Amino acid sequence: MTLASQIAKELNVRPQQVEATIALLDEGSTVPFIARYRKEVTGALDDSQLRLLAQRVEYLRDLQSRKQTILQSIQEQGKLTPQLKADIESADTKVRLEDLYLPFKQKRRTKAQIAREAGLAPLATRLLQQSGEAPLTLAKAYINPDHAISHPQDALDGAQQILIEQFAEEANLIETLRQWFWQNGQLHASVMRGKASDDSKFRDYYDHTEAVSRMPSHRALAVFRGHKGSELKISILPPEQEQSTPVETIKRFFSLPNGHSAQDQWLASTAELTWSQKLHKQLETDALRRLRETAEAEAIRVFGLNLKDLLLAAPAGQKITLGLDPGLRTGVKATVVDQTGKLLAYTTVFAHAPRNQWDESIHSLATLIKQHAVDLISIGNGTASRETEQLVKAINKHYPELTFTSVVVSEAGASVYSASELAAKEFPELDVTYRGAVSIARRLQDPLAELVKIDPKAIGVGQYQHDVDQKALAGALDSIVEDCVNHVGVDLNTASCELLVQVAGLNRTTAQNIIDYRDANGAFSDRKKLLKVPRLGAKAFEQCAGFLRIRNGKQALDNSAVHPEAYDLVDQMAHSVNTTSDQLIGNTALLSQIDRQRFISAQFGEYTVRDVLSELEKPGRDPRPEFKTATFADGVEKIADLEPGMQLEGVVTNVTNFGAFVDIGVHQDGLVHISALSDQFVKDPHTLVKTGDIVSVRVIDVDEARKRIALSMKSNADSTSHNRKAAPKTSTQSERTYKKAPASKNATQQRSQHLGTGLADSLKAAGFKIK
Repeated sequence: MTLASQIAKELNVRPQQVEATIALLDEGSTVPFIARYRKEVTGALDDSQLRLLAQRVEYLRDLQSRKQTILQSIQEQGKLTPQLKADIESADTKVRLEDLYLPFKQKRRTKAQIAREAGLAPLATRLLQQSGEAPLTLAKAYINPDHAISHPQDALDGAQQILIEQFAEEANLIETLRQWFWQNGQLHASVMRGKASDDSKFRDYYDHTEAVSRMPSHRALAVFRGHKGSELKISILPPEQEQSTPVETIKRFFSLPNGHSAQDQWLASTAELTWSQKLHKQLETDALRRLRETAEAEAIRVFGLNLKDLLLAAPAGQKITLGLDPGLRTGVKATVVDQTGKLLAYTTVFAHAPRNQWDESIHSLATLIKQHAVDLISIGNGTASRETEQLVKAINKHYPELTFTSVVVSEAGASVYSASELAAKEFPELDVTYRGAVSIARRLQDPLAELVKIDPKAIGVGQYQHDVDQKALAGALDSIVEDCVNHVGVDLNTASCELLVQVAGLNRTTAQNIIDYRDANGAFSDRKKLLKVPRLGAKAFEQCAGFLRIRNGKQALDNSAVHPEAYDLVDQMAHSVNTTSDQLIGNTALLSQIDRQRFISAQFGEYTVRDVLSELEKPGRDPRPEFKTATFADGVEKIADLEPGMQLEGVVTNVTNFGAFVDIGVHQDGLVHISALSDQFVKDPHTLVKTGDIVSVRVIDVDEARKRIALSMKSNADSTSHNRKAAPKTSTQSERTYKKAPASKNATQQRSQHLGTGLADSLKAAGFKIK
């Protein structure tokens, strides 16, 4: 089976699609470019399929290379048989390939090798052939004091080591037992002696048994973390009722008898030792590795989903924004940025303890808001966030003429950015804490443009992200970032280097060269000028041009996703309805008159024609949702304020396979367990909620000591989370206090209402909260 045929079968597509895609990848085309502009070639494979295809191509090519190395090694040993060669060439996984190579690998001197050197191989062969003679009688002929074989039992022990190694290196047997062990093995976790603690996060696994093949990702990674921290010990064993199955499998594989003769018993003992001394430990290691790989792959997938939602959050847009990085002793750092994110002003106010300069802070911030006509206030959700929200409310109360909308945003990763080389280069004279406030302001304006400056792993929407393969995690997240950036498109004349470097076809050198050219020559007036950028050749231009936007340029199509290679096609379409390309853009009436079939050709297929017409209808459309806002309830600012039965509004900050974490404004996210997400059965939480969703939750249980909050989204008042019953509300006053308060009539709240029509979709991917 060819590489293309194998991948086509795995992806359930045609081999021609795979062959064409591989050719594009090999010639340097990027996944975003292929997915958007080469649909005819690939049969419209989407970016997820293309990513998987690229991964499989790399894996299978590595596999093929390894096959050649192994074949050459065995050939040089003079042991390559036609059957072995066929088995190696047909191996479809690296595990199977290494099983086949195992007997021929160079290894350290084993007991079996020592026994062969002592001339015991013929004895092992005779015993395996079941000659019927007593083993000790056969062994007498192999006594050899020169090789420390002074007794028949020594010879038998040596012969047994030879057979144990032979049995344990039989590839087909290993594959059979490996699959059986994975399907039937049970993972046992228990606490290490002297490590038990009632407050431990691993106490649920102090005596835990679970089928290894069905163990969810989060539980597997929790167990591995506990094991790494020397709190848990783990093992995998066959079910108690099937303890003998592996030995019986070995005996059947080599046709060993079940009789009671001395030779039969000796061979049975050899099979048992093969399992207990060799294969059990090997297959347990394999199963644990497979469990970890499976769990890590799922954790990376979940991280990717959450990151995608976060990056594709609704942008507030190009509005003057005040960023507040809350703090108590160190004060609240305040920065104002203009519509493009350029820093205009900064200061620090000390509204909270210990200085308590409340009135001075109100006046200072109000002055900034007036002076710069601030539209938005972005408040980081860290320490003193709720207190700073109250400060902003006080500004509104004292200065009702100010019209602004305040938003609480996730500040995850802001400190990483503020201390980065990039931030130091952008703001060399600015204190690190102010840089964080700038990031908080900008991520409200455009989450994608700001978050690309931060290592995705630092954004904090992962599940056991520090426990997974960091290289695999980084690769997967980088792909997510690249796909999101190219999905949205980038403003060529305002984009940072960090944003440009994610555009298909660009690298850090060409991205920086674009900025240098822009600084030296002014804004780009059309896409063709990209070809004047040093080291940005025709191939890079082909890959990146369609994803770069130019507002108010010479060519109207430059502000759309129409690729320059299709500009002539647009001209032909415009001519067919007696107009120009400029007049055709956005003209629904004229576009509806165009006969799509007329323009399908060898150069432009149906997919391209359809996509061009769709883009012409709404050119430069931002695919992200409309920006909307939400509110926290008043009076709940710390865990101690929570009571079972409270109905609160919150923002989903992270979605895992076991539920969703929700920020309800107490500096500790609560968990809506998968069993409490809906009145209906939920198999995958991602089908119901995603990062940034604004949800209504009920408090079920509060463990203040362990900082754990159990929430429910079920409609039933008696719904439970983790099978815990919710306590009833203590009074109608509690219900009145924690229900969403009616909006007042001042200008700020009126504007918030205007921006927030349909608040539930507000910041669906960025973790924003609005007050």
